Amino acid sequence: MYFQPPGLQAFFETTGLEPGGGTDTPLAQAIDQVETREEVAVVSAGDIFALGRILPRGDIIEIGVPFGASDARVEEIAVRIGDRVSAGDVLATLDNATELQLALDAALANLAVTQALLAQTEDTVRASREEAAASLERALATAEAATAELDRLTPLLERGVTTQAAFDDAEARALEADRDVALRRATLSRFETAEGRPQADILVAQANLTAAEVEVAGARHDMAKSVVTAPADGVVLDINVQRGERPGTDGLMHLGDTSQMIVEAEVYQTLIGRVAIDDAVTVTADAIDRPLTGIVTAIGLEIGRQSITSDDPAANTDARVVDVIVELDPPSSSLAERLTNLQALVRIDGGEPE
Repeated sequence: MYFQPPGLQAFFETTGLEPGGGTDTPLAQAIDQVETREEVAVVSAGDIFALGRILPRGDIIEIGVPFGASDARVEEIAVRIGDRVSAGDVLATLDNATELQLALDAALANLAVTQALLAQTEDTVRASREEAAASLERALATAEAATAELDRLTPLLERGVTTQAAFDDAEARALEADRDVALRRATLSRFETAEGRPQADILVAQANLTAAEVEVAGARHDMAKSVVTAPADGVVLDINVQRGERPGTDGLMHLGDTSQMIVEAEVYQTLIGRVAIDDAVTVTADAIDRPLTGIVTAIGLEIGRQSITSDDPAANTDARVVDVIVELDPPSSSLAERLTNLQALVRIDGGEPE
């Protein structure tokens, strides 16, 4: 006598198989056990069953707030569930925008001040250089006249034609004129630099301008903390917050590329060796009116603990599985694009068992 529990009956109705259908492989592992233990059920020659979930290509992206804006709250949500967005599109704005804009305005005002100070310094240095050059020319002319007067009185003093007092006065004027020339040269040297190097006061003003430009760049960068943008093309799958709320650990919203849907199946570790790239796959679920089809495109390299289980409290949550990625064909992908995270039964044609 062969007894079929209700779960096993449902399994055979789903798969179209019959007990003892030409295989020596045990058939009494029911579908409810597959859902519970996340194990592979070998129900016919070469077929491997596992639980899986339907996902967008690249998995689900949890959109968080920009770094440094964790205290901000949502001011406006610019999209709705189901909207298709492109990379860079604005998804939401935060309430820190006003504060960040004020900081940017202050930085821009400071930049304008430093630009004006640089221009003023350059004009002042230019005028001072011209003034110092003119003063030096005048001092040189005075010194030349004083020296000429001293040279004229020297032979006159030797012949006794002029007095010693007149000669001493001319000598003093010549010495004073020479000292004035040295002073004017020193003054002019403050505004003369090596070729291609700005004057010291201009260098200081330029450094202040560079600091102000960096401040503006930082303020512009901080402005990005008030806007949440899409990191990639995709569809808005879910929105986790409302206006006035602070985003939690689940992020602001979920985004996914539903143009290509995949299935992530968890295959029991003892049978992963029978799964190969390009194996044909059939996916069924209660929410889908017909089977989905695809092929295996990736096999995980690490054995981990199962994450897909049924609601059965007796589920074995310590089963060891390997992730297998199934890419659905275009018709199946189109049918599944609104079924993200749907749990499904995955049947892999793994070939004849050894």
